Amino acid sequence: MPISRSPLATSISLGLACCLPAHAEEADGPPAGTAGAAAMQSIVISAGSTPPAAGLPAYAIGKTQEELRQQQNIFNPEDALRNLPSLTIRKRYSGDRNALVGGRSFSTSQAPRALVLMDGYLLSNFLGRFDAPRWNMVAPEEMARIDVLHGPFSAVYPGNSIGTTIAITTSKPTAFSGSARVATQVQEYDNYGLKDRYHNYQASALIGDRLASGLWYKLMVNHQDSTSQPMQYYAVNANAAGAFPAAGSGPATPVSGVVYDTAPAGLRRAVFGANAGAIDHTRQDTVKTSLGYDFGASLSAEAFLAWWRNDSENSNASLLRDAAGNTVWSGRVSDGANVFNIPAGAFAPFLREERHLQGGFTLKTGRKTGWNGSAVLSRYKILDDTQRNAGVADPFAPAGGAGTAVQRGGTGFRSLELQARYTPVPGDWTGGGHALTFGLHASDYALRQASRSLPDWRSVAGAETQFVGGATQLLGAYAQDAWRFLPGWAATFGLRAEKWEASDGVQRFTPGPAENYAPRREHAWSPKLSLAWSAANGLDLRLSAGRGTRFATVAELFQGTQSGPAIVVSDPTLKPERSTALELRAEQRFADGSLRASAFQDDVRHTIWTQLDLTVFPNVASTQNVGRVRTRGLELAGTADRLGIRGLSLDANIGFSKSVILENAAYQPSLGKRWVRVPHVRSATTLLYAPLQSWSLAATWRYSGRQFNEINNTDINPDVYGGLSRQKQLDVRLLLRPAPGAELSVGVDNLNDYRAYQSHPFPGRTLFAEARYAF
Repeated sequence: MPISRSPLATSISLGLACCLPAHAEEADGPPAGTAGAAAMQSIVISAGSTPPAAGLPAYAIGKTQEELRQQQNIFNPEDALRNLPSLTIRKRYSGDRNALVGGRSFSTSQAPRALVLMDGYLLSNFLGRFDAPRWNMVAPEEMARIDVLHGPFSAVYPGNSIGTTIAITTSKPTAFSGSARVATQVQEYDNYGLKDRYHNYQASALIGDRLASGLWYKLMVNHQDSTSQPMQYYAVNANAAGAFPAAGSGPATPVSGVVYDTAPAGLRRAVFGANAGAIDHTRQDTVKTSLGYDFGASLSAEAFLAWWRNDSENSNASLLRDAAGNTVWSGRVSDGANVFNIPAGAFAPFLREERHLQGGFTLKTGRKTGWNGSAVLSRYKILDDTQRNAGVADPFAPAGGAGTAVQRGGTGFRSLELQARYTPVPGDWTGGGHALTFGLHASDYALRQASRSLPDWRSVAGAETQFVGGATQLLGAYAQDAWRFLPGWAATFGLRAEKWEASDGVQRFTPGPAENYAPRREHAWSPKLSLAWSAANGLDLRLSAGRGTRFATVAELFQGTQSGPAIVVSDPTLKPERSTALELRAEQRFADGSLRASAFQDDVRHTIWTQLDLTVFPNVASTQNVGRVRTRGLELAGTADRLGIRGLSLDANIGFSKSVILENAAYQPSLGKRWVRVPHVRSATTLLYAPLQSWSLAATWRYSGRQFNEINNTDINPDVYGGLSRQKQLDVRLLLRPAPGAELSVGVDNLNDYRAYQSHPFPGRTLFAEARYAF
């Protein structure tokens, strides 16, 4: 496949090849008990030598806590992912609950293709369109490492792994220990005529111990107070001739402050200010308790319980001023050139209160060889989630008035994983060459969402106007065999069978009719095959093929609602996504680094896509199937531990991908167009200078190329609000260790203050400071 490279991308990839040393040495294989141990010797592409998290295939890409602390300014847990290959993290601001993940072949608006786990417990939240993984259930302080693998190549994971699987491993105490951390950010932001300074604060503490009895415990608390830059703007587009819509008749207030620009589709646009709760002031708290007990050398149990709270105040800012300098929020206005009619609720604020609870329990054996088993049970429940929307603009809303509310209390999910694994020894009944895995999976999701009309938006007391609900269940069984059939050769065969059901779907209006959706059932078989060869000293080759089926979420099927400034149109007849993926990987290990190249293809039928229309108020998001989308690409990643200067190292990656819509009967103009929100080029290059243990200096250049937001690729002007722009960002970090256990760091994210958009604007230049003490 021909791929057009930008000069920046070409220079980075050539730099990777030139900087790595030219001699190789034999590397140690993965530890016994991991999936790769029975397959072949392999490595984690990482500056460190720590093996991958237990249960992950050995070709996962990972970083340890030490690497992350040296290389990146991490305010929220999801920041740890932003420099890993072929990943996009749609974190719009610190404290964003919609920090979605995008991968090689899927966009950040396709959250159900990213499977996120914490110690084997599901963090992915497939309960709403913008429900990102619940990063809040883990604090940066307790992340021991993070690992990522792409594609549906392991039978162990359900269909949501067809995009990317992310495994977070948290620390467990070996003795009495603890740590405390405080961090702050300051952002100067100036865009579309609004200029302000925004502050974020975070504090966390961690304490734990392992007792002689075999009991261990850990307590984590985290508090965050943060404020976003404006996230969206009220705007009106002109037609192709440049004329704005008629604004009715009657007197118009003369105003100044209207900002004109060109919208993503190339139309002239008038911008009036930040609206729809654009500025989010959020206060979040997490409390988590973890316990474990070792019954002996080969049997252990552990459990955790986490509670998260969020209170958000979402406000707005109008650009319009009358002749006396007073702010104008609504009504018929004129700037002397055009007349506009601004709805009364365009600049209405809203409040949101959330209380979430998650718990999990694991029982497992840990023999080095032979049979091992595990049982993992988890439960996630939204205790309360209430959003109250005012009906009038910010300065009038505190006095009360009519409004609406949306409540999601009682929504949640459960999961159960039972697994048996066999690790061979030479000459056993398998011939010493087969590592076996068998498992059963069960999960269910329940949606309960009520909309209310409020006489006074300051109180949630009001009549229900709409209720949507439904449930999905998934049952799966899988088997996998990693067979070392010749010296240096291994094959992994896997098969996953799944049964999915949707039920109890309902949409009820008061007053009005109720619609009850008929139950649905689907089945899927997902075969996997991987062939690995240790071709030479330090060189591994692997060819992988896999199919995966991602069923529609309960939200995609049933969550058709209006919530404040947004209307969501769901589809209870959605077909499941079916992915057929291929990957050829080559990994070369050197004495002072590593280099990996991956060529991949992902062919997905019935892609589930939610198209957002920002050109109307309220915004409309409609969910649909797209017949066939194919992605082909190439990815390079590598590390060099010594670059001729003591303490200087390199960690870099670059990925090229081309996603094309091949079939879409519902919308022919999209055929042959590029798939949405998948950039053609993504890269991250980190230079780390750590000559002494007492200090280090890191700089990271991140680049993300051109992408589209519309499936017909009509958004031709990407570098404005609503567009999907390139991202060119330089981050720097200085870490000091003045005394044992003490760390001080300062840094700047987006030092070059590059203005980037993924529909919403990303942060500008942000100063970061952190203090940490561990004992």
